[in-house]
Amino acid sequence: MARWRGFYPELADRYGAADPKRRLKWAGPDMSVRSSITARHMETWAHGLAVYDLLGVDRVDSDRIRNIVVLGVNTFGWTFANRKIEVPPAMPGLFLRAPSGESWDWPAPNEAGYVRGTATAFCQVVTQTRNVADTDLEVVGETAEQWMAMAQCFAGPPVDPPAPGTRGPRPAGES
Repeated sequence: MARWRGFYPELADRYGAADPKRRLKWAGPDMSVRSSITARHMETWAHGLAVYDLLGVDRVDSDRIRNIVVLGVNTFGWTFANRKIEVPPAMPGLFLRAPSGESWDWPAPNEAGYVRGTATAFCQVVTQTRNVADTDLEVVGETAEQWMAMAQCFAGPPVDPPAPGTRGPRPAGES
């Protein structure tokens, strides 16, 4: 922790001085500086959730998770392309309730279906810290169902989401 606290101000300065569109090498495809910053936030948030789960503590999110939501939206096509599946012509509508109660919406054509629920649950699914079945998300339509069943907002080869009930709080009535 001390090493991290000693280094992150320098990292922030380096990111702040960099061209946000400059491409950086990464485990998957190259990404922009801006995307790299968002990805580091996403990874910290996702791995941090695992710590909260292990400690049995409920995390309270803030609207700062919006950039993870945006990363999830921006990687809709990646989820399919990474699996060598034809990318659907339209992303499903996305209707999320932010931690503050604000609405974060990405409307789409009706035939694409939709995903509705909390921003936290959406972030849990796209970061694969929860199976969609373990969230409050309402998923309607073939494209929406396919996306949420395999959503992956991080680089690297395709990774399957956790099986239902294997991460986080157990469903009511289960010991």
